[in-house]
Amino acid sequence: MTAVLFDFSGTLFRVESTDSWLRGALAAADVRLTEAELTAAVLALEAVGALPGGGDPARVPEELADAWPVRDRSAALHRAAYTGLARQVPLPGPALHDALYDRHMTPAAWAPYPDAVEVLRALRERGVPVGVVSNIGWDLRPVFRAHGLDPYIDAYVLSFEHGAQKPDPRLFGIACEALGADPHKTLMVGDDRRADGGATALGCGVYFVDHLPAADRPDGLRPVLDLVG
Repeated sequence: MTAVLFDFSGTLFRVESTDSWLRGALAAADVRLTEAELTAAVLALEAVGALPGGGDPARVPEELADAWPVRDRSAALHRAAYTGLARQVPLPGPALHDALYDRHMTPAAWAPYPDAVEVLRALRERGVPVGVVSNIGWDLRPVFRAHGLDPYIDAYVLSFEHGAQKPDPRLFGIACEALGADPHKTLMVGDDRRADGGATALGCGVYFVDHLPAADRPDGLRPVLDLVG
């Protein structure tokens, strides 16, 4: 393999916990809840899958049935889908549901996996071009810049900017073209076997990591270095 594509959420970065997410949004809005109220709201938000990058909802509400499967094709759909899930949970003020969505787009809401910088730096030292291919509804570049990973990324291919989402092979093709890479010599690294596995349609190799909290996956990316020449 002579080029590598990485997924974002659950692969290079992990979103904060629902507890931290809610506390951050409440603090920014200067809204206070009791610990009991906060705990109940956290559990409810987790149950409906309201945190982007967190767990999937157990059930998608009927009013979101059309938007949910294609939510990553546009910024508007992505926001509508996730704020729609969040609004199933009563909060002290309707603006908080949008504040929660805004919070998850901030660099503070994300942490790189412990070995991400090490692996990306090693790939750069070997002269291996690297791209990020993500199903997402917002610009993640500021997250990479804030955490110091942007210098190691040669191309970003984000679903909402192209109106298509993984596993559509077009996204992987766009990334390979941006890197000047042969798909048959390109490795796609991700945590979603269906979405990221779409790269195989172009002949890319694939390597899957587990979508775990960052502290629970200290070295899941290091095997990538053994697969790349």
